[in-house]
Amino acid sequence: MINQLTITNFRNYMQSRIKTGAAKNIIITGPNGSGKTSVLEAISLLSAGTNLRSAKMDEILNIGIKDKGLGSSGFGVVADLEDETELSVSWNVGDSFRRAMADGDKIPLSDLSKYIRMVWITPREDRLFVEDKSERRTFFDRLVSAFDTNHSGRTARLSKLLSERAAALKIGASNEWLTGIEKQIASASISIAAARVSYVNELNYFLNNDYSISIVGILENQLQNGALASDAEFQYLSYIGAERSLVHDKQTIDGVQKSDFTMLNNALNMDVKMTSTGQQKSALLALTVAHAKLINTKTGARPLILLDEAAAHLDANARKNLFDELASANAQVWSTGIDRELFTDIPDSVFIECENGMVKN
Repeated sequence: MINQLTITNFRNYMQSRIKTGAAKNIIITGPNGSGKTSVLEAISLLSAGTNLRSAKMDEILNIGIKDKGLGSSGFGVVADLEDETELSVSWNVGDSFRRAMADGDKIPLSDLSKYIRMVWITPREDRLFVEDKSERRTFFDRLVSAFDTNHSGRTARLSKLLSERAAALKIGASNEWLTGIEKQIASASISIAAARVSYVNELNYFLNNDYSISIVGILENQLQNGALASDAEFQYLSYIGAERSLVHDKQTIDGVQKSDFTMLNNALNMDVKMTSTGQQKSALLALTVAHAKLINTKTGARPLILLDEAAAHLDANARKNLFDELASANAQVWSTGIDRELFTDIPDSVFIECENGMVKN
């Protein structure tokens, strides 16, 4: 859990500090445009993958810093964790990527998930089950990365390898060169598929038979049907070695980069994407709670759950039930909302008020 969060030169904040006192629920309130979501976005940068808004780093830099043209100035996010670890990310103008540190030592971005594990729900995720499968895959891979801390590194590496293969095909590279790349692709792909299958199997236990999730993909299907990872990897290598064509500079190969996750409402015996908007939201929140319970049970870590307006449109009883479920997940929950009164009955809470680029505890 985060005991203290400091953000500098970030969005509409010059510098602000939030002290949570290790509370389970941090409720961030304020009018539209006051910076509530920006606080959650700052926390999300402490995860190994993309950020809550999928924003570019120069879009996050405080507008005042941009206007003043302060050379290499950038932004920073520092979290003092419950175990006394100081975790930070920073970005300076001119950098390609953000940089991460733990207790003052530089670490790879992929190592962030070893220190802090999180999941977030924003209005964007409300349409997760009906949007393009690439959005679902990105969302679920973020969950898998909290379960398997090496997963985000593997997916990033696979993306790079696929780009290298496409470039090699385009220039007519030698068979030896392509085979070398393809062996790495097959190895990374089978590891990604195995992590996804393991996560799905574990998560379904915590969904309490209300829902069930599944993963569909060329490699995941083989593993779920009992194939040995080594056999599946060999077959996949043979497959991609025989598929070396490009269509409009794009590769035609199937693989984990095209897999999809689905979720079933067991009571209705219906794919969640076919249910109402409210039922999809309930499924998404149930998935979030189950994920937090899984991470806590398997690793002992207390995950972070970031809820941007997730409690909107819920009546008092529904909000209470949601936070009761979240409490059972043993997680720290950061929630945003316009009206503070909606959260006054939530126990173990700290309220943060946002206004004009300032926060008040």
